[in-house]
Amino acid sequence: MTDTRQIVLDTETTGLEWSQDHRIIEIGCVELINRRLTGRHFHRYINPQREIDVGAMEVHGITQEDLEDKPVFNIIAEEFLAFVRGAELIIHNAPFDLGFLNYELGRMHANDLRIEDLCAITDTLLMSRQLHPGQRNSLDALCRRYGVDNTQRTLHGALLDAEILADVYLLMTGGQTDLGLEGHQLAQMPDESGFNFTLVARDRPPLRVIYADDDELGLHEKRIATIERTSGERGVWPTSGDN
Repeated sequence: MTDTRQIVLDTETTGLEWSQDHRIIEIGCVELINRRLTGRHFHRYINPQREIDVGAMEVHGITQEDLEDKPVFNIIAEEFLAFVRGAELIIHNAPFDLGFLNYELGRMHANDLRIEDLCAITDTLLMSRQLHPGQRNSLDALCRRYGVDNTQRTLHGALLDAEILADVYLLMTGGQTDLGLEGHQLAQMPDESGFNFTLVARDRPPLRVIYADDDELGLHEKRIATIERTSGERGVWPTSGDN
């Protein structure tokens, strides 16, 4: 059986539009193999060789001074491509990140190399809009919906956001997560009615069975007898005489 390799990816940039020559300043990726976080990641800060918009800086908190000694994209590109090549990329609002990545690659290559030529793409924003139509589907909104702790996310950061998105994606697509934490983790998730239910790890220890005592069995039999008298029919729950 072939292992399924997925990379959850996020970027931070100097501004909103690559078409205005805005550049990537941070890339964060975390690896999943068969829906389990492996602990492997790719994280680089990048010198964009241009100014960062004030609005963008307010979002991610990265300044030009922070990036002065960091490598340019060309230096880290091959290492990045080697990390993601052949994987399925999980991205929230994929057109944004892909637009910037392809723009950076286009500045390097004359052969129009695109990330989509190297990787399959899954957009969790589109997925969440299909699952939760008419609701807010930002990453913060999804964290609230699926019970993912994002209290450390006071500012956007590519690696932190990729780690959070990995948790959200696993819960969105089946609820089975392996966070590499001690013990058997439980995840609280709201269903469509707004009530919470608990996802239990598959490898949990056997659940302890607690049997009813004599007093509880007696109360149960009295309740069944009352239902039978009221309905005029035999109950479907067995009493002590039914085995």
